[in-house]
Amino acid sequence: MSVKQKTLKEAVTLTGAGLHTGKEVIITLNPAPENHGFKFRRIDLPEKPIIDADADLVVDTSRGTSIERNGAKVSTIEHVLAALTGMDLDNVLIDLNCPETPILDGSSRYYTEAIQKVGIIDQNADRDYFVVDDVIRYYDELKDAELILIPSNDYKLSVMIDYNTKVLGTQNAHLADLKDFASDISICRTFVFLHELEYLIQHNLIKGGDLSNAIVFVNRLISPEELDRLATFFNKPHVEVLQEGIINNLELHFNNEPARHKLLDLIGDLSLAGMRIKGHVFASKPGHSSNTHFAKMIKHHFQSKKLQCQAPKYDPNTEPLYDINEIKRLLPHRPPFLLVDKILRMNEKEVVGLKNVSMNEGFFVGHFPDEPVMPGVLILEAMAQTGGILVLSSVPDPENYITYFLKIDNVKFRQKVVPGDTLIFHLELITPVRRGICHMRGTAYVGNKITTEAELMAQIVKKQN
Repeated sequence: MSVKQKTLKEAVTLTGAGLHTGKEVIITLNPAPENHGFKFRRIDLPEKPIIDADADLVVDTSRGTSIERNGAKVSTIEHVLAALTGMDLDNVLIDLNCPETPILDGSSRYYTEAIQKVGIIDQNADRDYFVVDDVIRYYDELKDAELILIPSNDYKLSVMIDYNTKVLGTQNAHLADLKDFASDISICRTFVFLHELEYLIQHNLIKGGDLSNAIVFVNRLISPEELDRLATFFNKPHVEVLQEGIINNLELHFNNEPARHKLLDLIGDLSLAGMRIKGHVFASKPGHSSNTHFAKMIKHHFQSKKLQCQAPKYDPNTEPLYDINEIKRLLPHRPPFLLVDKILRMNEKEVVGLKNVSMNEGFFVGHFPDEPVMPGVLILEAMAQTGGILVLSSVPDPENYITYFLKIDNVKFRQKVVPGDTLIFHLELITPVRRGICHMRGTAYVGNKITTEAELMAQIVKKQN
C-alpha cells in the first residue's frame, strides 16, 4: 500500500543561540509542496538562496554537518533534519537568518515539540522509497567506523559506540519504529569530552555553548582552578563534577543517552540521501563524516536503481528517427570515429541513440587482444555525439557547425562493454542550451544495466571558412 507524502499544517518558528557564532538564530519550518524535500533558505542573504539537504553538498563534518551551494552555507543541520525525518515529514522549507541552526538543548526535542504543536498533513503524491534489496557497506579504516544497510520492511537503526574510557565505554541504541522517535530519541542531547570542550573554547568555536545544551564527560582528574575557568566561561557561579564524570550534576535521560544521540545524528545525516529508506542500518562508531559518506552511497545506489528501471526500450522492428545516413548529415564525424548508428527518438530536452558494438571495431585490436573491452573514453565520446545530434538538429545548417567538449563531470563506469553488446545512450539537458553551450546528463545502458554515467558540457561552434 502506498504512503502519501507529508508536510506541516502551518509554519512554526524557534529561536536560540548558534553553537559556534553565539548569535541569536531564528529558524522557521515552513510547509512545502509535494516532491520538494528538505531545503534550507538563507533569508539573511541577497536573493535568499536555497540549499538542498543533499549529501553531495556536504562540505564539512568537523563540528556537525555543514552543506553549501554557490557560496551559501548552513551548518549544524543534523538535529533539525533528524526531527523532520523522525516525525515522518517529507517536504519542509527551513528558513534561517544566519549560517547555522540554533543549538537549543543539544537535541531534537524542541523541533519535535514544535512539529507536534502545529501538526502534519498528508499530501496527494506518493512517497518514494529506497527499498534495499542488497547489502550496502561503508567502512572508514582511519576511524574504525562501519555502516551497513541490509533489507528490511521498515526503517530501523542500530548503533554501537565505544570511547574506551571508564566514564563512557561501549553503549548500544536501537530504534525499531520511527513512531518512537519523539519519546525515545529526540530528547537525547549531544555530548563532548572535557578535552574536546577545552579545545573548542581555546579556538573561540563555541560562543553559544552552555552546560545546558551538552553532556560534558570528564575522563581525568580536574583541578579546582580548571573548574573555576569553566564556570567563568559559561557564566556559572560554580561548576562541579559528579562521580560518574559528568559536569554540573547533569542527569541523563537514559543510561545510554550518548548512544541514542548518535542514533539521532545518524537519522539526520542519512536524510541527506534524499529519500526514505526501507532497510535496517547497523552503525558501529558512527560520526558525521562516515554518516554523510554513507548517505551519499545510498543516494547513488538509489539513483542507479531508478535509472535501471528507466532504461530506454529498444525494438529493432521500429523504424529509427535517424539512420546512419541522416546522422552523417548532422555530425561532422566519420568512420572510424563515428560512434552512433541510430537515433531512436528525440524531443526538445532529450535524445536516445544506439551503437551496435562489433568485434570489427578497430580499437579492439589493442584494447585488449585477449579480452576485448570498449574504452571508456569512447563510450563518453559516443554519448557526446548522441547529445550533439540533439543540439545540431536545432540549427538550420548543422553541416556548418562542429562540437567541442568543455567539461566532463561525475563519470562512473559501472560495467564493461564487449563485442556483441548493443549500447543505448540516453542524454537529457540539465539546463537549456544557451549561446551554443549544452550541459547534459548522459547514461549508457546494455539491456537494463547501466554501463556508464556522466555529465557532459560542450559547445557548438560555427566552422571557420
